[in-house]
Amino acid sequence: MPNNQTIIIGAGAAGLMCAISAAENGKSVLVLDHANKAGKKILISGGGRCNFTNMDVDASNFLSQNPHFCKSALKRYTQWDFIAEVDKAGLPWHEKKLGQLFSDNKSEAILNMLLDRCEALSVRIALDCTVTSIQKNDDETFSLKSNQGNFDSSSLVIATGAMSFPTMGATDFGHKVAKQFGLSMTDTAPGLVPFTFDGFEKNRFDGLSGVSMDCNIECNEQSFRENILFTHKGLSGPAVLQISSYWQPGNTISVDCLPDLDLGQHLKDQQQKSPNKHLIKVLKNYFPERTIKAFCDPLNTSLPLQNYKHSELEEFANLFHKWHFIPSGTEGYKKAEVTLGGVNTDEISSKTFEAKKVKGLYFIGEVLDVTGHLGGFNFQWAWASGHCCGKSIP
Repeated sequence: MPNNQTIIIGAGAAGLMCAISAAENGKSVLVLDHANKAGKKILISGGGRCNFTNMDVDASNFLSQNPHFCKSALKRYTQWDFIAEVDKAGLPWHEKKLGQLFSDNKSEAILNMLLDRCEALSVRIALDCTVTSIQKNDDETFSLKSNQGNFDSSSLVIATGAMSFPTMGATDFGHKVAKQFGLSMTDTAPGLVPFTFDGFEKNRFDGLSGVSMDCNIECNEQSFRENILFTHKGLSGPAVLQISSYWQPGNTISVDCLPDLDLGQHLKDQQQKSPNKHLIKVLKNYFPERTIKAFCDPLNTSLPLQNYKHSELEEFANLFHKWHFIPSGTEGYKKAEVTLGGVNTDEISSKTFEAKKVKGLYFIGEVLDVTGHLGGFNFQWAWASGHCCGKSIP
């Protein structure tokens, strides 16, 4: 194989975007992926509808030890640039909420848009291709060995993602490559991941699996307002996934289950207005009975409002407004949407994504220590980092 080609390892969102960008710039591009199908994470994203970007992308939507690193790429390839590609392909889309943009068609439409563009630009994609070794040669080229033979390249891009969704074939391959070439790493952990309950919370909320509530959730001076969802193991839902990226083992999670109402004052007002109305009846205006039982047990909610002191009504209100718990852990990489941490961005050029120590070696997408919030931000990081890297390859 010619050594003047660009090889990209990883046929996911960042890898395909980089391939398109590099090929548009006149490069000969070969994409290698150990999976049997390109873009598997694209296909399952957004419940199969692909939340491909967000209307309101800003550096504050991303976590990294260097919060400034992502700014350059996000500015040079914006959400509007990707939306223009979607429009150009004639794919309908809609804004769901909080700026989240979804494909009207299945996620496969977004993937096919990328694959069609690759085909039009003569990008070659080799699937079921497992790279077993990478070597840097004296002439600054790279030699790769794989189960499909040997390859040489002048530029090598690592777009392999990280450990989230191992059932989709995710591994730490990219991190191992970084370490092989002497690049430092930041600590990694599952991100955008459900929490698990300890025995007490698990017993307390047994039977609430499937119950969803609009809540405000807080941890480590971060807060998100979206739904939480009780599961058999603990707590999930958009708000929980968001806050999980800021949680450390042992930290307390605070939840306000009724953020738009001062329940304590409301109960006092109802007590004065309708003293014979039973407390449970007022609470049922806001929560299912089984939820009330789980939160209020063993307190008695069946009495008329006039039977409670104001302090007792405040106590009931705080059960919903000030629910505090310490998760026993998370559901790990198998349920995590992203991997927090990764290749230290101090090792990488924010303009070209080339490793500062290793000429011709690039890292893009999730493999880096850049993690977006839920809502299309991780895809936008894939598009932006892939595009900017592809354009910069000489």
